[in-house]
Amino acid sequence: MSQEIIQTQEEQQVQTLNALQVGLSQMVALPLMQLSERIQNEMMENSALEEADNLPEEMDLGERNSSDDDNDTYDDDAFDEDQRNIDENVPEMGDYFSEDEIPSYLQARADAERERHEIPISREQSFYDNLYEQMGEYDLTEHERLLMEYLIGSLDDSGFLRKELYTLVDELEIYQGIKTSEEELQRLLDILQQFEPRGIGARSLQECLLIQLRNPELKSPYKEAAIKVVEDSFKEFTGKHWDVIRRRLKVSQSDFDAVINLLTHLNPAPGSAFSESLAGNAPTVVPDFFVDVDTSGNIRVSLNNEGVPELRVSPAFRETIQQYNAKNVKNDRQQREAYIYAKQKVESAQGFINMLQRRNQTMLAVMNEIVRLQRDFFVQDDDDTLLRPMILKDVADAVGIDISTVSRVTSSKYVETAYGIYPLKFFFSNQLTNEEGEELSSRLVKNALRSVIENEDKKKPLSDEKITQLLNKQKLPVARRTVAKYREQLGIPPARLRKNIR
Repeated sequence: MSQEIIQTQEEQQVQTLNALQVGLSQMVALPLMQLSERIQNEMMENSALEEADNLPEEMDLGERNSSDDDNDTYDDDAFDEDQRNIDENVPEMGDYFSEDEIPSYLQARADAERERHEIPISREQSFYDNLYEQMGEYDLTEHERLLMEYLIGSLDDSGFLRKELYTLVDELEIYQGIKTSEEELQRLLDILQQFEPRGIGARSLQECLLIQLRNPELKSPYKEAAIKVVEDSFKEFTGKHWDVIRRRLKVSQSDFDAVINLLTHLNPAPGSAFSESLAGNAPTVVPDFFVDVDTSGNIRVSLNNEGVPELRVSPAFRETIQQYNAKNVKNDRQQREAYIYAKQKVESAQGFINMLQRRNQTMLAVMNEIVRLQRDFFVQDDDDTLLRPMILKDVADAVGIDISTVSRVTSSKYVETAYGIYPLKFFFSNQLTNEEGEELSSRLVKNALRSVIENEDKKKPLSDEKITQLLNKQKLPVARRTVAKYREQLGIPPARLRKNIR
């Protein structure tokens, strides 16, 4: 069979992203603290980029529809033109190059912005450090100390040891060069389980509860009965089958209530509770935006520029380009290389500055649109019942950018109002329509669902079907499966697990 080469022509439409679009998409996704770190890294890598005076970026809600409309849709050709102009004429790299040039009203505004403070989150001793310190209370050899440190390091955030001891034996020998046995690790684990808070080092919830109940410092006349429940009726206890447990214990209702009260006050995740009390792993929440409402109901949206320096291109690099690019000047090879180096650094610095400016424009445009759509919420003292249904597409269409950009802007970002700090995702919700054709947000339905459950008879909790009927009577048209989904999203257990025997 003969073979031949045939050349064909095929037309395909392919969408590609230029460097500016890729860089911008990465920049808008950065929260404030990561942005500050990104800028510092860029300044270290590019000597032509330096810090100018820190001026706050802000924009009033009413300004977007007039002067800033052009900023919502970005003109890449104009940006490329700016880049080409660097060859002949280095453009102005910033409005102000010294503190003396800053107008007094801008300086006063910057001083006012500096008075804002991020939410204080304490940074105390970590959960693991505390456990390492408790090792000093026991007489351990150097070998045992190394093994204990490895055991502590193997605990998860809840304080549980999820790995089997034989796995730890292999890991210690392979990765640490330490030989041990399951018996030795078990002996050290028994010591670890005496650390505070009790329950640390447990391998299951059942073992965690038993460790706490067997604590010699726990003095309760119902201690033995509680241990019996965990040992013999643990499945029934987690399923809240109280009648079965009580029949097995053969105790009065009052004694049974006391036993259950003791059990339900044990800590199912001692590591997490300890970490929260120390706030050792608590992240710092820094708002990316500020929303202020004056007495007349006017809203002002501003970016939080705390820790984000105003940038400019180094005047020395600009002078180098102007000097070597001057007419009638013959440059030797070394001077030409210096010119090329300086020019590349200036182009990179100006590109980064432009990208930061576009990030700020995009961020403010999105935040202003969110505020415009959710105006009632902001002017009515952050009343979440006034939040209207809103999805990413609503904002994207209004601002004139892609939905993916809105998603990046709103992810991991926070806004501070006079009444608290909210993640931007808080303002988005799906919509439902009642019989009158009125739009309702899913948040409104969730609030109604939560209210129904909070007011139910805890001895006879409502089923999902009954809740659905009650919500429908409130003109909230939801199906039973929707109620079940929203209940799970709110972290509310089903009716059987909400039943309270007391």
